[in-house]
Amino acid sequence: MKAMILAAGLGTRMRPLTDHCPKPLLPVAGKPLIVHHLERLAAAGFREIVINVSYRAQQVIDALGDGSRYGVALDFSVEATPLETAGGIRHALPRLGDTPFALLNGDVWTDFPLERLSLDAGDLASLVMVDTADFHRDGDFHLDVNGRLQASGEPRLIYAGLGVIHPELIAALPDETPVKLAPLLIEAMQAGRVGGWHHRGDWVDVGTPERLHELESRLQRT
Repeated sequence: MKAMILAAGLGTRMRPLTDHCPKPLLPVAGKPLIVHHLERLAAAGFREIVINVSYRAQQVIDALGDGSRYGVALDFSVEATPLETAGGIRHALPRLGDTPFALLNGDVWTDFPLERLSLDAGDLASLVMVDTADFHRDGDFHLDVNGRLQASGEPRLIYAGLGVIHPELIAALPDETPVKLAPLLIEAMQAGRVGGWHHRGDWVDVGTPERLHELESRLQRT
């Protein structure tokens, strides 16, 4: 299975740290945040990784190279302007192929065992979910007792920015068009085609300087 890391955002919530450095390259525990992802993906057996880039794209490409130093092969999907999550995936589909792929937001960190990522036959997506946090008490979706994700229902969980996507979910979108992922996921949930996991281990949404510092402190203790 290939993997895709979403790394094309502007990092506006992380300013001023991202004024001159794209968010994926911000250092945490002695290495760029995205390198933690590459090393964990490699350890889980992923070998081909697509990264979408836009803001300061060349900095990311130059810093990571072909990926060989991390034990993976990297392919970069360059966006002239950020295309949102679904639009970015659609633009990268020629690099991802026609089989399910792992999807990882570049600005999260989790100890979820990546080797567990899989997709049941007939599903369009399977998402890792975590408990609600102070910054998002309302959550995103409901995971029912059968391990199926629903757009409504209680209790609510947060999408952890990690999962498996089938290209069919995205393929009908026009290329080079900004499109958000959530409406496509909700439509697939209504069709009963989205599964999920409830991860109760570590997870950090590295969206602000404060949460970057939190992750730094957490990883320095381990």
